[in-house]
Amino acid sequence: MIPFPSNRTPAGQVLDRMREARGHDAKWHEGKVWSLVFFAGDEVLDLLEEAYTMFISENGLNPMAFPSLRKFETEIVGMTAGLLGGNDRTVGNMTSGGTESILMAVKTARDWARAERPAIAAPEMVLPSTAHPAFHKAGHYFGVKPVVVPVGSDYRADVTAAGAAITRNTILVVGSAPSYPHGVVDPIADLARVAQERGLLCHVDACVGGFFLPFARKLGYPVPEFDFGVPGVTSMSADLHKYAYGAKGASVILYHDRSLRRHQFHVYTDWPGGIYASPSMTGTRPGGAIAAAWAVLHYLGEEGYLALADRVMRTAKKLQDGIRAIPELRILGEPVMSILAMASDKVDVYEIGDEVALRGWRLDRQQRPASLHLTITPAHVEVVDQFLDDLRQATEAVSRGHAETQDPGSGGRPAAMYGISGDLAGRGDPREEIMDLMDQLTMPPM
Repeated sequence: MIPFPSNRTPAGQVLDRMREARGHDAKWHEGKVWSLVFFAGDEVLDLLEEAYTMFISENGLNPMAFPSLRKFETEIVGMTAGLLGGNDRTVGNMTSGGTESILMAVKTARDWARAERPAIAAPEMVLPSTAHPAFHKAGHYFGVKPVVVPVGSDYRADVTAAGAAITRNTILVVGSAPSYPHGVVDPIADLARVAQERGLLCHVDACVGGFFLPFARKLGYPVPEFDFGVPGVTSMSADLHKYAYGAKGASVILYHDRSLRRHQFHVYTDWPGGIYASPSMTGTRPGGAIAAAWAVLHYLGEEGYLALADRVMRTAKKLQDGIRAIPELRILGEPVMSILAMASDKVDVYEIGDEVALRGWRLDRQQRPASLHLTITPAHVEVVDQFLDDLRQATEAVSRGHAETQDPGSGGRPAAMYGISGDLAGRGDPREEIMDLMDQLTMPPM
């Protein structure tokens, strides 16, 4: 148990302790981290900090009290809708992140079905195996059964399988642009057509690609159809704290029209404290995240985003070429933008991940198949050559049996977990082991 502080602590000492604790964190500022943080440089970071701090106490719960936040959010939603092929009827809201945006999309689909398809008592949604786990979380929370369909050899959703999985209980079809594990864009036009033919909703998860794919397309890179320009797409999610380079947590959920979004809202009128209304999951919403997102969109503008996308795509190509030049490694699928996964049929790719970790790099592990995931950001432009050198050396060490990463007596190795690399022994029920790990991560130190 951690005792509650009995006395005041000078601010300087508090901040010193925090800096000391931060010293053990991943070195994202140096480009050593290939996930979690989207760093566009110190100038952008300074702007985010100032904009966030300016609105650090404001609360997006009540837009009447803070019309500035209402202005920011409305303009952010409008700009995002325009970027993603929307029109004057497209509406949306900001959320705390991609997970909340996806939760809202599924909740909205469920309540839409209650109104439009009241005979459906056990709603279902069809999604590819590569869809974000937030859809499964949403299904668990809102009572919508996920019906998972396979992906093809190109790691894109199997449209035929998706069509065959639709039943009289289906309310929603899901596609990703791109899917996080492999960076490929699902055949959105085909999925949306299948949904539209059956009178169903179709959500495109563009949390990663929403603020990148439009600019990559303008730069001349081949980008498949994926947005509201596709007939049948009824909702989209796009994260501002990813390739819009906003402060965490900030995302946008969009709907093709007002009538659909109304199913997202929650209103309670009988509370003695007054009428309670909220557009999304949260009540209190940090004003800082909203303000920082508005600030960075205006600071960079199309000119800035195109320049950043150009740098990132050039780095992604160099990285892909470098990986393909290593005989033991291969890239899964054909990544469309700046996230990818590398695997191996010749050596244990997790051991390669361990080896590059010894050289200071942090890569996420994935499964089915085993692979290492990389998200390329502007922070990697200057370090990609060094990373490729270290990757080649690490792969050679593993190939020759010279890897120094795993203690034979440790009984485990880092597991493939999204956002977390945890040491699991590999025995018993994996779900229970993950829950045990989560318990440990949130327990106070003894």
